[in-house]
Amino acid sequence: MTVPLRFGYKASSEQFGPTELLDFSVLAEEMGFDSVFISDHFQPWMHDGGHAPAALPWLGALGARTSRIVMGTSVLTPTFRYHPAVVAQAFATLAVMFPERLILGVGTGEALNEVTLGLDWPDPPERFQRMKEAITLMRELWAGERVTFDGTYYSVKDATIYDRPEKSVPIYIGASGPAATRLAGRIADGYITTSGKDPALYTDTLLPALAEGLAKAGRSADDVDTLMEVKVSYHPDRETALEKTRFWAPLALSPEEKRDVHDPIEMQRLADELPIERVASRFIVSTDPDEHVEQIARYVHLGFRHLVFHDPGHDQEEFLRTYGAEILPRLRARFGA
Repeated sequence: MTVPLRFGYKASSEQFGPTELLDFSVLAEEMGFDSVFISDHFQPWMHDGGHAPAALPWLGALGARTSRIVMGTSVLTPTFRYHPAVVAQAFATLAVMFPERLILGVGTGEALNEVTLGLDWPDPPERFQRMKEAITLMRELWAGERVTFDGTYYSVKDATIYDRPEKSVPIYIGASGPAATRLAGRIADGYITTSGKDPALYTDTLLPALAEGLAKAGRSADDVDTLMEVKVSYHPDRETALEKTRFWAPLALSPEEKRDVHDPIEMQRLADELPIERVASRFIVSTDPDEHVEQIARYVHLGFRHLVFHDPGHDQEEFLRTYGAEILPRLRARFGA
């Protein structure tokens, strides 16, 4: 069966400043990518050479510079730094300006973004409930004229978003555990996860949880977009392809190693201790375009229909031109996208 696919570009806000990141993303549209996603961090993973542009104004600039791509967050936390009503207003404004082009990807948050601001950092169950409640509130604000909402964590009284799109902004839930994945199947428009982990995590835990959530809500697989952020490092020289992953060493830290780390300097110290083989373990590292396609195909066969490619190197223009010319055409030919 032909699988309808979309191919996106991960704009690495942790690695590049807002202006060059914008130029890269405009090039992504020119090279045939279908979407651009950006994380919303207050601080980057790495102190030296790190960046953390605010996602909301940046998305507005991207929309003004492009005409076709879908754009969104992967992910934003609408529960601590932002009141969910403020996020709802911001994305409503963006969706009015750029119709049918916005996606709000949400998650439960990271200490790196919240603790530094003096915010309480609760245990995962409370963060999960906050995200769930925030989604409910944002959707009510997009749908209603006058909204009064009295939740456990958030409330509004006689609230109206005066400039909002005709349809609610699609909400995707980013998750690497079964509970949030199950919630995505129940209530979200899309599900976001990342590549390079133990294959059993996808086949035995995450995808069954997604299917369980869909079944509980009486939904089909076509009701939820499945987005995989695919980490790739391509270069004709293998040592160069390996070394490109070094800046993103924190991704190879286990959840236990980084869960409560709120300081980029400490995160960098932990990451710098990792050998390059472990650093590169989250990435498809290869000198061969056909091998990239074969490894990417594994995620297509698992059922992911929206593949967003994250390259770790500093020469993003080279990556975009190479992937746009050599990898995307091969994928489209293979899968009929």
